[in-house]
Amino acid sequence: MDKLRYFVEKHAFGVCSVLGEKMNISASSIRLYFIYTSFLTLGSPVVLYLILAFWMEMNKHLRRHAHPTIWEL
Repeated sequence: MDKLRYFVEKHAFGVCSVLGEKMNISASSIRLYFIYTSFLTLGSPVVLYLILAFWMEMNKHLRRHAHPTIWEL
């Protein structure tokens, strides 16, 4: 079961993990609340999740171009 969890965390966007780190809450409880609210609101938090994932990737992309490594020069 842990292998499956690590695989999903590695290949998913990591939105719940980042939110958990910033708010000092465990990522598993955030995932659980996300699942509950998705069922209650018929999946509308999925849109919020995708927006946050897009925002995180854009921040990562912009940070990478602001501070290039030696191989990217």
